[in-house]
Amino acid sequence: MKNDNKDIVIEVKDLVTHYGDRLILDQVNLEVRKGEVMVIMGGSGSGKTTLLRHLLGLHQATSGSILLLGKDITKMAAKDLYELRRKMGVAFQGGALFSSMNVGENVKLPLREHTKLDDKTMDIMCRMKLEVVNLSGFEDLMPAELSGGMTKRVALARAVIMDPKLLFFDEPSAGLDPVVSAELDELILKLKSAMNMSIVVVTHELESAFRIADRITMLDNGKILITGTVDEVRNSDNKRIQDMLNRRPSDTVINAEEYLGRLTGEI
Repeated sequence: MKNDNKDIVIEVKDLVTHYGDRLILDQVNLEVRKGEVMVIMGGSGSGKTTLLRHLLGLHQATSGSILLLGKDITKMAAKDLYELRRKMGVAFQGGALFSSMNVGENVKLPLREHTKLDDKTMDIMCRMKLEVVNLSGFEDLMPAELSGGMTKRVALARAVIMDPKLLFFDEPSAGLDPVVSAELDELILKLKSAMNMSIVVVTHELESAFRIADRITMLDNGKILITGTVDEVRNSDNKRIQDMLNRRPSDTVINAEEYLGRLTGEI
């Protein structure tokens, strides 16, 4: 059944990106629906991080369009993109907390940047979001005093402090032990349910992806191999997809003449 356009919050059309002469994304088409968790997966160099940066408006595409909440950010003025970002939350891979600020000040930073709320109101909102991520009472700790899992949760509290319609999460499980990773997965699902936000997660962790995803997009060499439900991805008969799911190395055929040419600089 065809989806109502009102249910599509992110729409990527024919996206092409180069780094110099190197093709990074090749005719990428993707839709993210309202209230779903879309997981983007792929091996190293597949283009998944580049795609995320495009969705955040941090890269200029060679061609194509990216519609966030119905607005094409590839044609948007900087001022308008700044305003749109107020409806977006981002939790970066390493947390990206400011080491000179305590937990509370880190979480309240978007409020200070984008609103004129008084300090008491910001304090209340901060405590509410820290409660959501199970860090109530940790406002005065400094980033250096936090564990890896706590850092991720503080970053998540900051990302959702303004109740965004879109949440982007880069490698939530990176560097975490399995128990903490599972707890973070549950937190992502809790946020989706409680706040009805659309969430895009970039990860290479299969177990985490299968746990949290409504749909999964798999990239390989800048192209989308599949976008589908967890079962559709698992049951795909595409050899490359099965290689990635089962961690099988791809078959590599070396052309001796091309290899020699690269070594000598002739190619």
